[in-house]
Parts: sequence; structure tokens; C-alpha cells
Amino acid sequence: MHLVAAARPNLPKLAALWHALAEARLPLRPVLLHTGQHHDPVLFGDHLHGLGLPEPAISLGIAGGGHAALTGRTMMAAEECWQARRPAAVVVAGDVDGALAAALAARKLALPLLHLEAGLRCADADMPEEINRRAIDAIATHHWAPDEASAARLAAEGHREVRAIGNAMIDTLLRQLPAARARPLPPDLAPHGYGVVTLHRAANVDDRHAFAALLDGLADSARQLPLAWPMHPRAGARLAAHGLSLPPGITVLPPLAYPDFLALLAGARLVATDSGGVQEESAVLDLPCLTLRPSTERPVTLEAGSSRLVPATDLAGAVATVLAGDWPRARPIPLWDGKAGARMAVHLAEQDWCAA
Repeated sequence: MHLVAAARPNLPKLAALWHALAEARLPLRPVLLHTGQHHDPVLFGDHLHGLGLPEPAISLGIAGGGHAALTGRTMMAAEECWQARRPAAVVVAGDVDGALAAALAARKLALPLLHLEAGLRCADADMPEEINRRAIDAIATHHWAPDEASAARLAAEGHREVRAIGNAMIDTLLRQLPAARARPLPPDLAPHGYGVVTLHRAANVDDRHAFAALLDGLADSARQLPLAWPMHPRAGARLAAHGLSLPPGITVLPPLAYPDFLALLAGARLVATDSGGVQEESAVLDLPCLTLRPSTERPVTLEAGSSRLVPATDLAGAVATVLAGDWPRARPIPLWDGKAGARMAVHLAEQDWCAA
């Protein structure tokens, strides 16, 4: 069974399934396939060891280009791969272009297709990831939803093979959290005396006006609380291309391996982010999350009270609210208990093709 990884956020989710399959001793042998969408070591290869994953057995090497070019070339490469080496099933995680391409190729070859993180939806129908996740769900043969609300949404859309298995990323977080808490923080960061920033989405960093507005909000926030920013290569490139500069009070860090990033989050006072995965992680860590987006495909984190949607103009005010203690404790989210991998393994054991 091939587990398709296209981008860095896919890896902690697939790691949960990988380790669960090893513990379940199913006849299915997991094979990690890397499409190549995230090909830079800091965005992919450097993360494998920290997650207990091997080097990909198959690397398609498809990277770069626009949405259509990347999707088309990845689809062609995946089809060629699976015509030569037909797996029992294909698992795609998330909603990036490489995941959509692999999903299309798998179904064109009549392979069972399992979508890990199925059923997520936001209010922005033009968002590239929203288009991808809806398209993958439309053709998947099995849907693994991270929560009951996402599973109910899929059922309402007419999908029949739906199972709420929980959040696979949380499996990895809980597995690694004790060791992460013991890791040293970067110099000059005191436990719970700093905030974390992550930005990478096109809507926030590709547009100069939007990026400048966020930097203004971060400048006002950094006057209240030192900020640590593990900078995504995309954000760094856009910062330079736009001719923008960082305000004082922000410590820029390189992209971090998962254990180091988890340690940074676990020691923070708050996080300001446009990442979907960070919204999930902060919910379990009971870390106030200022989500720098107009909508989110993870409304369960809003309902839990851990995350709020914050415009750039309101960022400093939201930071002040957190520092004043006016932020509720996060409510536990059902099924986010570290057992998603085990539930996926149980579901796989029920399939006729599991012994293939």
C-alpha cells in the first residue's frame, strides 16, 4: 500500500499510519511515495528521521510550476509508477496539488483510494486547497475524517465509505511531546515568555499589501511579547521580493524539524499562524492560536475555544487579550486522542484487498 507524501504537513499524519501499521502487523506493507512537491531538505527530507519515517522508497521528483503544470506532471508520473508497480491501495493525505494528482492517477487505474484528512471545508471556494480537498473527496473510495462533524459533512454530500478516525497529526504530537518538552529552546527565548509566528499561504505573503499589513500587526504585537518566527522559504523569498523588512522584537529561525517545532510551540505563550496544522496542534496543547485567515477548514478548533480568526488589523489587540488572561481553556476535541492510527489500521483490516 502506497502512502503518498507531497508536502511537509503530510508527514506527521502519514507517520501515525506508518507506526500503527507496524504495530498492527497487518499483511499490508506500507511504502512511502514522495511526489516531490516539497523537495527542499528543510521542507521534506530533514523531517523524516524525527518522525521515525524511512527515506521514500519511491520518489517521483515532480516539483515547481503552476497549479496545472504540477498537477498534470505529477499525475503522469504517478500513473507510470503504478502501471509498473501496482499497489493494493493508495493513501493520500491533505489537500496540496501533489495529493490531488496522485488521487486522480490512482482512481484512473481503479485503485482503492483512501483520503486521510477527508471532509475539511472552509468558506472560500476559490482557495486552491479547498478545490483540491473537495476534488479528492469526490473520487476517494474511502474517507478518513478527523472528527465527527467532518464525517457528517461527507455523509451529507453523499459519500458512503466514511469513517471518523480522529486526527492523525495528534497521534504524532502526543507520541513526541514528552521528548519535545525536554528539548532546549533557541537562545534568548524563555519558557512561556514568547509567541510563535508562522506564515506561508499565498493570500498572506504573495500580495505585498497583505504581507505589509501583517508585518504592521506583528510589529505592534512584538512590543508586547517577543516573537519567534521559523520562516518558511516562501515567506522569506516574498519578504525580500517585496522589499519589506522585519520589525524589531522578532527572532527569525530557520524551518525547524518537527520535534524542534513542537518544542517551540509547547513552550510558547501564543501562536499567530495561517497554518491548518498549527491550529490543530495548538488545540491539543491548549495554546491560544491567532489564526491569520478570514476562514478555516478546521472550525472544530474555533468551537473548542483554542483558535480565533484574527484580521491583521486586530492582531495586536488579540495578543493583548491573551496576555491579559482573557482566553478560555481549550475544550478537548473528541477522537483527538492519539488513536487515529489504530483506528485506520482496524479499518484497513476490514478490507478485502488488505491481504493483497
